[in-house]
Amino acid sequence: MKLRLVFVLMLLGLAQTMVIAQSVDVLGQHNLSPSSGSLVTTQGALGCTFCHAPHSGISGAGLSTPLWNQLLSKQSYVPYTSTTYHQQGNTQPPLGQSTSLCLSCHDGTVAVGQTQAYGKIPTQGSLKSTDVLGPNMSSSHPFSLVMPMKDAPNLVASLVAQQKTADPTGAVTLINGNVECTSCHNPHVQAKDQIAQNFLVRDSSAGQMCLACHDPNRVVQGQVNLLAGWAGSIHATATNQTAAQADVGSYTTVGQNACTSCHMPHNASGPVRLLRPATPSMSGVDPTTQDCITCHNGGSNLSPAAPNVYTEFAKTAHPLPAGDNAHDAAESAVLNNNRHSTCADCHNAHASNPMSTFNAPPAIRPPQTGVTGISAIDGFTVLTPAVNQYENCLRCHGSSIGKKTSIAFGYAPTRALFYGGDPLNLVPQFSLSATSSHPVFHDSSSAFPQPSLLTNMLNFNGTQSARLVGTRIFCTDCHNSDDNREFGGQGPVGPHGSANTHILERKYVYTQATTPGGLVTQTYPTPDLSSAGPYALCAKCHDLSKVVANTSFTKHNSHVWQDGFSCSVCHTAHGNGSMSSSISGERLVNFDVNVVAPNNGVAISYSHGSNTCTLTCHGVAHNLDGTISSASAKGPSAKSPVRK
Repeated sequence: MKLRLVFVLMLLGLAQTMVIAQSVDVLGQHNLSPSSGSLVTTQGALGCTFCHAPHSGISGAGLSTPLWNQLLSKQSYVPYTSTTYHQQGNTQPPLGQSTSLCLSCHDGTVAVGQTQAYGKIPTQGSLKSTDVLGPNMSSSHPFSLVMPMKDAPNLVASLVAQQKTADPTGAVTLINGNVECTSCHNPHVQAKDQIAQNFLVRDSSAGQMCLACHDPNRVVQGQVNLLAGWAGSIHATATNQTAAQADVGSYTTVGQNACTSCHMPHNASGPVRLLRPATPSMSGVDPTTQDCITCHNGGSNLSPAAPNVYTEFAKTAHPLPAGDNAHDAAESAVLNNNRHSTCADCHNAHASNPMSTFNAPPAIRPPQTGVTGISAIDGFTVLTPAVNQYENCLRCHGSSIGKKTSIAFGYAPTRALFYGGDPLNLVPQFSLSATSSHPVFHDSSSAFPQPSLLTNMLNFNGTQSARLVGTRIFCTDCHNSDDNREFGGQGPVGPHGSANTHILERKYVYTQATTPGGLVTQTYPTPDLSSAGPYALCAKCHDLSKVVANTSFTKHNSHVWQDGFSCSVCHTAHGNGSMSSSISGERLVNFDVNVVAPNNGVAISYSHGSNTCTLTCHGVAHNLDGTISSASAKGPSAKSPVRK
């Protein structure tokens, strides 16, 4: 022991005057000298000695590097795994080979400078927490894979077929056909990448190292490439400056950070798919959403700032995962676990583009490029990618089971024509076979005149927008942020959250009743008919002054203007997927049975031909012949003249 200590002291003394090969300018922090910038230092500059002993290093016995000096770790590791990871299996890096050598310092179980040849070399300081990987490697990029390597659409074709990466410089390599630490890191040279300086084997800006193994352009018949669309996406090309405190990589722009804007090769907080945490941290938010919040929180992490999506979640918003309903990239496209909605359910970060122009419906909009959808024909067929915006909405709002209403979204009418069906399934409500519907799935096909329709949709302030009312509309023309920039606000476009119920873009009130057929509440006599009134959402596309002028129905004035009943009492907002002998479903007529009731035992009905109803509402019985009477009275003697 004394001889060893004497030898160490001799090394330390000699280091003050010797020029050691591959010193500070090459080894960088691995030199461990006070001037190297390392947090673990020793006196002098011992250079290679921490890893190699020139005459006494360990060789043989499976060591891939001769003359090894650092004491090897015997730690067992928990490897990376996920539902979309093809290399499933539990393997350990072979002791004494490539990755094992790096982990002799970086798994944190063996002190830096605990050498085989000289014992413990005195050091000061400790490694950064980000440099200590620990025994749980599930949050680090896979290494020492179970062989043979398995192919996948998002891997370059040569990786499995030829054990060769696509790196044109040849620096990113497989080690004995496998991914090891030295596939990406050169422990002898810190600054080949002048900016990152993380001992990378080459410059990794714009995701070049990741693209050495991962191919977003590869097409494999019948399989989905989860990276498709990357090259032209906003996350690959954005020039927004990234602040240091954002912690989204080493480079200065979103496009230069590329993959590392969202993914961490080591110590990721969302182990599955190596997701970055939110900066600043966000409690109670799932990892998939946190990964987006760093840049989409309206703060100073980006310049210019991205739209502030996170603030929308403080309003009436789509529900984020909580408890046991977490998002997973491999989950069914039809989201039967309905009560969650992450950014990744509606956006594909690898293909998404900014909303620089507001395209016409029904085509998918740029921020949703590459997202999964469900066919509106049957409600089950998966479309990858979705072609139309509504197809993405049908992942939750179609045939998925387990859907339910929530008081958090406000009052929900119960429609007369949906007894026995699924009132939350929008496929039959908007389908071409629906007796009437708003034109979301198909062009407007009403045989009736529509005198109230405007030419252009209105902005929030009542001025005309550039969007024509046209023959089609988006889901997001009604369900949208209440401050979205498409119609004059400053916020993000899309149904992230709204101050209005049901994530509606504008106010839309619901007349309700104490009991069906009984006294009604929330009436709005002589309402403001503008885009600021109680029916602002309807006023976006309809001239309500024409509605109350009875241009399409003779009782609109008396019901809406004089008595203040809302549209929702008689009309459904989506469409009528069924009809009955008493209600044809024309003109979206579908009574709210929470408000209206049968007329003295006679089923609720509507006759378009005579513009009359048979029902009880507000304690008044409406008769098929157009007369009204007391709700409890029977017979002709109780009738009153038709109200004009």
